[in-house]
Amino acid sequence: METWEIVAITVAVIAIVATIGWVIYTRNRSVRLRDRFGPEYDRKVDELGGSRWRAESDLMKREARVEKLKVRPLSAEDKALFISQWKSCQARFVDDPAGAVQDADKLIDRIMRARGYSVDDTYDRVADLCAAYPEQSSNFREANAILVKQRRGTATTEELRKAFVHIRSLFDKILGGHDEEFKRAS
Repeated sequence: METWEIVAITVAVIAIVATIGWVIYTRNRSVRLRDRFGPEYDRKVDELGGSRWRAESDLMKREARVEKLKVRPLSAEDKALFISQWKSCQARFVDDPAGAVQDADKLIDRIMRARGYSVDDTYDRVADLCAAYPEQSSNFREANAILVKQRRGTATTEELRKAFVHIRSLFDKILGGHDEEFKRAS
């Protein structure tokens, strides 16, 4: 065999190995992100016109952003205060469902701020919540959609109840500090 043939074969083998490596890497990345984000993964792919690559890039950026945040656990006093405020929201629901849901949403903001999340920008708030609590993302988005309807005056009491239940589920997660587990697992 001549030198150029050996070089050509070597380059071809390297290209094949690199291609196989890339396919395995992207497949593993896709599986990991799909497992981690669940329905949020599919929602993001749909939102980006079916581009799995762009959706995965965005989800990885979200993960990296949350990992860089200085998220801190709540003190016992803060937890007690937030639980008391939640109970007030819950008690208010009977007489003023719309006001109770708005208060509950604002309470989520206060907890997020106390924990170190960004809440000033709506996109960052949603992205951070979806990255830190992906199992809650669908419910959180549905609650937000109901809040938008409520601001227009078109949300029903049943929809407000559903939003309140979704926000309660997120409240329990954020209050409990499950995102520390996320940081350790990543």
